Amino acid sequence: MDGLSAVLEGPRAHGAFLVRCLMGSPWAIRIADEVPLSLTAVVRGEPWAVPDAQPPIPLRPGDVVVALGQPHWTIADGPTTAVTATIRPGQECYAPDGSRLTEAFDLGVRSWGNDASGDTVMLSGSYLLEGEVSRRLLRALPPLFVVNEAELGSPLIGLLDAEIVRADPGQDAVLDRLLDLLLIAVLRAWFSRPDAQAPGWYLALGDEVAGPALRLMQERPADPWSVEVLASACNVSRAAFARRFATLVGEPPLTFLTRWRLALAADLLADPGRTLESVARQVGYSTPFALSSAFKREYGVSPREFRTRVG
Repeated sequence: MDGLSAVLEGPRAHGAFLVRCLMGSPWAIRIADEVPLSLTAVVRGEPWAVPDAQPPIPLRPGDVVVALGQPHWTIADGPTTAVTATIRPGQECYAPDGSRLTEAFDLGVRSWGNDASGDTVMLSGSYLLEGEVSRRLLRALPPLFVVNEAELGSPLIGLLDAEIVRADPGQDAVLDRLLDLLLIAVLRAWFSRPDAQAPGWYLALGDEVAGPALRLMQERPADPWSVEVLASACNVSRAAFARRFATLVGEPPLTFLTRWRLALAADLLADPGRTLESVARQVGYSTPFALSSAFKREYGVSPREFRTRVG
């Protein structure tokens, strides 16, 4: 399992918010829903992404905007168009005067907008919940970025556009998986950019020494890894391995392992059916007490308190 697969393996879209937006000018939608992560794919038209802290970004069909919940941003038919609607937490939509637009903009099955025949069509997908493993990924991303059609090189936008308006049995699960696939394709394209500032653990996966060690720890977190064992598995000396790993990843091997184990534990704790003992065993701690002590040092709360908050 590579690093990108590993951070996406735990939390996945489950009942994600997906909608097909049809807009006719003039329009400008302020995105203030504060979801952990959202994707907006342009199907037709040439809108603009207008971040608060960056210059406006022109968009073309096939482009995908990835945005984290903070800070807020705007998507519009032009870079200076005044806001005509604001999406607030809970995916509720309001006009500038405070009147509610959620029902007024309803255009049928997962379709929404001010004009059913509008010249701009976009697909919006939002991850509503955040798992701890995904937070490791979110910390590696800028607040907003765009991947264009040429970089993406995927038919997924067209497929999602065809599926999003269907009301067949099991369609929510189909759309959740399509959103996951689109996210993976977009992140893969983004991290391949020279200027993307990909996290150390992602870049190090291609290294002949650090890469195998990262995969071993990600695939088998419960194993009793030590620097000596990892160095032996990578066919280098202990000192050479520790130095190279820390330089490329940005932290020592066992620090990475501890944080990875605890991130996995936090994600597993979101499942109320798992006992603390089973979670501890799965991520490499001999007892629930050992896991609790390490978890509280890292996150400031006990696993039990964390589970209550997630619940």
